[in-house]
Amino acid sequence: MPIAFMLLNVDLGEEDVVLKQTRKVNGVKEAHRVYGIYDMVVKIDSDLTEEMKKIITGEIRRIQGVRSTLTLVSVQ
Repeated sequence: MPIAFMLLNVDLGEEDVVLKQTRKVNGVKEAHRVYGIYDMVVKIDSDLTEEMKKIITGEIRRIQGVRSTLTLVSVQ
């Protein structure tokens, strides 16, 4: 089962709103605010690679306030 981790940069002051919206996305198993270069870490778990692609590009990246992302797909 593919697992991906996304690191998000979010507009200043929008962290809580983006966190709530991200947690509502089907396939998101965990989402946390973090300190450092990135503002959030999101764990995505999906049965299908195409479904994961849709979650990443079609949903999370389109959330208002998300500036940039870095996606890491785990290998098993």
